[in-house]
Amino acid sequence: MTLSSSQLRRAAALQEKIEAMQSELAQLLGGSASAAPSVEGKPGKKKRVMSAAARKKIADAQRKRWAKQKSAAPAADKKTK
Repeated sequence: MTLSSSQLRRAAALQEKIEAMQSELAQLLGGSASAAPSVEGKPGKKKRVMSAAARKKIADAQRKRWAKQKSAAPAADKKTK
């Protein structure tokens, strides 16, 4: 795709307008004008951290559910045969 010189000038002008608006928005929101918007994930979202005790509690509960399911499965098979 080839662009004419007038199209290139218009693109450059639009780019400058976009940068000026981003700078103005950053100032209104209290951010720095030089900070580029982050492409990775949503800003302000932190990764949730779970304690080892909480992970153990969840794992134990899941093992209990699996054991219950496993013990119920053979009994159901015997009834159907």
